[in-house]
Amino acid sequence: MANVTFHQEPVTLVGTEIKVGDQAQNFKVLTNDLKEANFDDYKGKVKLISVVPSIDTGVCAEQTKRFNEEADKIENVQVLTISMDLPFAQKRWSSANDITKLETLSDHRDADFGEKYGVLIKELRLLSRSIFVVDSNDKVTYVEYVKEVTNHPDYDEALKAAQAAK
Repeated sequence: MANVTFHQEPVTLVGTEIKVGDQAQNFKVLTNDLKEANFDDYKGKVKLISVVPSIDTGVCAEQTKRFNEEADKIENVQVLTISMDLPFAQKRWSSANDITKLETLSDHRDADFGEKYGVLIKELRLLSRSIFVVDSNDKVTYVEYVKEVTNHPDYDEALKAAQAAK
């Protein structure tokens, strides 16, 4: 598994580490309207999955805003932001921050995404900051497990990967 820290302290990631070339795992999460959604709902599309610990914190907010701004520039890509935040909090935050070009999804109920993508922080029950790009055939084409959870991901590389995916 990826060696990850949170405020410079090592944390344990639960689940399976995803690698480039893997077939993306199906997962279930909740929409902001408390409806169950799963990965198969986005079949046939390129997906950029932005994973944040809590959408209402500094770096997570900046990450979500950045991908919202970039979503129009990467054609035919569905941008998803997944966190452990309650759907109500995601909806309120998204509305207050004019997040309209990406979808926020909650993994709080089952941590299904967190375990299947190897980003569930055991000690905190939060998701570790990471980025996954999955092509229209559900092959993983880009993975970044951010080594220090409080740091930003490599936005430019993630966006390049999303643009290159078919």
